Amino acid sequence: MKRRTFLTATAAASLLPFAARAAGFVEYTPGLIQSELDAGRTVLVDYAADWCSTCARQERVITALRGGNPAYDQAMTFVRVDWDEFARHEVTTSRGVPRRSTLILLRGDQELGRIVAGTSQSQIKGLLDRAL
Repeated sequence: MKRRTFLTATAAASLLPFAARAAGFVEYTPGLIQSELDAGRTVLVDYAADWCSTCARQERVITALRGGNPAYDQAMTFVRVDWDEFARHEVTTSRGVPRRSTLILLRGDQELGRIVAGTSQSQIKGLLDRAL
């Protein structure tokens, strides 16, 4: 491997943890979802793992939908909860999240919708449209 290729690949790999943020997802920290809800925002919570292919497919669909309709970004905050870190945390257990690749749409104290392991564009679009 050429040195330039190696350095480029190494630099790119170091940016992988920031991929979700670059795609417009805010990485979850304790209290973040509640503070967004308390501020009157609608929140799409994405329970995902980096190694999960279903999660990756959901993220691609969400990113494409957001690219095609800027109203989604104006209507809601997109929060990614790292399944490996928060699977047994209150943010997961209090909402009865059964597994990674779960998407939940929240507004105020209500759950507007949920998708578990669904990857179809029409299904995810339907969930996002509830926030508009």
